[in-house]
Amino acid sequence: MSNLLRLLGKRLASLPLVAFGVVFLVFFLMSFSQYDPATAALGENATQAELAAYRSANGLDKPWYIQFFTYIWNMLHGNLGTYGLNHESVAGRIARAFPITVQLTFIALAVVIVVATVFGVLAALFKDTWVDQVIRILSVIAIATPSFWLGVLLIFVFQIKLGVLPGAGPLVPFNENPSAYLARMAMPAFSLGLPVAGQLIRVIRTSMVEELDKDYVRTAIGAGVPKAVVVSRNVLRNALITPITVLGMKIGYLMGGAIVIEVIFSLPGMGTTLFEGINGNEPTLVQGVVLVVALAFVVINMVVDLLYVLINPRIRTV
Repeated sequence: MSNLLRLLGKRLASLPLVAFGVVFLVFFLMSFSQYDPATAALGENATQAELAAYRSANGLDKPWYIQFFTYIWNMLHGNLGTYGLNHESVAGRIARAFPITVQLTFIALAVVIVVATVFGVLAALFKDTWVDQVIRILSVIAIATPSFWLGVLLIFVFQIKLGVLPGAGPLVPFNENPSAYLARMAMPAFSLGLPVAGQLIRVIRTSMVEELDKDYVRTAIGAGVPKAVVVSRNVLRNALITPITVLGMKIGYLMGGAIVIEVIFSLPGMGTTLFEGINGNEPTLVQGVVLVVALAFVVINMVVDLLYVLINPRIRTV
């Protein structure tokens, strides 16, 4: 029996239970909020009779467990409630914000892959030389640098001092103006990705060094195969299995970090939406954002587990 099918079955079987737990936890924690949907909808001047009628019409006078299962039923139908005086749809707001967070996450992931692969491979090929020592120092600095602090530093240098990159302003869609889009996303993606790249550099370097010390590498080079060919076709492919696993586990971290970075760079993603919900005392909006991000994290981790089985042939089958 294939390990892939077995793992897929386990993950799919556990996904509904995990999702239910996430929904319950978010709903339970948000129940402690002092927010009154009836007062928010009708205003401070509403009478007690009007407030009671609103609560009765919307099921707010029911026990919490009935409200919980009503919320799940509505959620399964794409209804996460409304927020604000204009009763805007939470699902609609999240549908506009979530793609921006995903875009930032995967652009930062591209930064991580490029930076970590280049510097990790160089450090391994020049093991114990000054190149390796410099890259080691730079990777430690990157790991120790908080993303939010790096974001503020980049805004100060590249926007305020040099004026070459925008740190705020509207986000132009990629299909309308690719250069403006990439310029707007450059600093947020670099701020988010650099600390993760620093961690991955060390992993790639260690994995590459171990692979370069194996007998087949010395045999191939001794037989006259150019070292560049051996490294690119064999060593790099075999050495990247472990780093890819580590990188997969960091995707959820990148998405969580993107929420903070979005606030710093005023990107209209899930982070800014969450910040507005907290400032505006809109628990339904906060609840919707936290729920979607948590479920996305669960799904991403499940996909990463499956990809690892596909990438690593040694555990693909029993």
